[in-house]
Amino acid sequence: MLRVLCLLRPWRPLWARGCASDGAAGGPEIQVRALAGSNQGITEILMNRPRARNALGNVFVSELLEALAQLREDRQVRVLLFRSAVKGVFCAGADLKEREQMSEAEVGVFVQRLRGLMNDIASSAILGLIETTRGLLPGAGGTQRLPRCLGVALAKELIFTGRRLSGTQAHALGLVNHSVAQNEEGDAAYHRARALAQEILPQVDIASGMVIEGICYAQNIPTRDRLEGMAAFREKRPPKFVGE
Repeated sequence: MLRVLCLLRPWRPLWARGCASDGAAGGPEIQVRALAGSNQGITEILMNRPRARNALGNVFVSELLEALAQLREDRQVRVLLFRSAVKGVFCAGADLKEREQMSEAEVGVFVQRLRGLMNDIASSAILGLIETTRGLLPGAGGTQRLPRCLGVALAKELIFTGRRLSGTQAHALGLVNHSVAQNEEGDAAYHRARALAQEILPQVDIASGMVIEGICYAQNIPTRDRLEGMAAFREKRPPKFVGE
């Protein structure tokens, strides 16, 4: 399965602070590189936590949040690819061994950070399903996004059974956009993702996107709903929008 996000330097490690890394040879668990040549504008985030199959631990999540925060400020970013450096694995979901050692308060804080991360990378439904295979309730937004993707009945079935899905099954359900046959090198999904990224690359550039955003926002400025939204925020009450 591939992850492609429209959001973007040579390999550049992002070291976590105050924690030991599980990355290969003690290196960073998250690495970032900007591609060159015909692929300029495409950046890859490489997930590199082999001993835990890229499970979402504290260091991993901290480094990934830091990477995304830096990439948001990089105006050269056009397309971002998520890629695993661990053969045969994308992400194993929650790091339950690490979570077992956390206090209840620490778990609450970590899950909140994880929900924010999943909002950024738009993949919490998939990761939530991986968690359910271990007998847990999806806690990173999976119970909310999955019904919106598949409908309530099918989402309940997948969550309650904790069923594992193949790439082909996920594609048939509409959970992923593409499913490809594996090649001998084991990187068929990566090549499909690169091809899709190259297709996206020549589309709307950041300058044009900002112009479009400005035009859309200008249409919102004179509306009653915009004033109502600000008033509701100030008065700490639910807004009452009227569509005007």
